[in-house]
Amino acid sequence: MVRKLKRCFREQGNAGDLTPSQISVLHRLETDGPATLSALARAEGIRPQSMGATIAPLEAAGLVMGEPDPNDGRQTILSLTEACRDWMRQGRAARQDWLHRTIEARLTPDEQERLAAAVELIKRLVDD
Repeated sequence: MVRKLKRCFREQGNAGDLTPSQISVLHRLETDGPATLSALARAEGIRPQSMGATIAPLEAAGLVMGEPDPNDGRQTILSLTEACRDWMRQGRAARQDWLHRTIEARLTPDEQERLAAAVELIKRLVDD
């Protein structure tokens, strides 16, 4: 069930040809901010060479950019481009719109209230 919902969200958000690894890196950069390739690799639990293969198409697509690290010129700090941030906002809005319309169309008012209560319970399970 969760897998099917995730697939619906992906379809609505227009992730295009991005792999789950690439999407994960974009979300990490959005959440945690700019990072080196090595730091991203550690955070994602993969080798730096594998992270390089993940990042390269994102740079080529104009979603990620690199700038020299001001503290260590041998390192590159990777961050999201403004185009990527816009794309992510649009995708998030499309997913939220789809979910809102689907809930209103398929669930009765009573079911909508029960769903809202269930969401609150799920939040309690995952919040620290």
